[in-house]
Amino acid sequence: MGLIAIITYVISLFILYIVIETAVKNGINKSNVGRHFNMDRPEEPEDTKKSFFDTDLDKD
Repeated sequence: MGLIAIITYVISLFILYIVIETAVKNGINKSNVGRHFNMDRPEEPEDTKKSFFDTDLDKD
């Protein structure tokens, strides 16, 4: 009985996390400030974005 309660609790927290993350992203993107911020900053092409692997020491 205790294991089922823990699994249900973890699943509930995960669903709550997804709902809150989606609401915050949509709220920011659809707000006046979010739209203004996106207009001021042009999108970078995918190939010029920095990643962790750009500074990797094992890169040949």
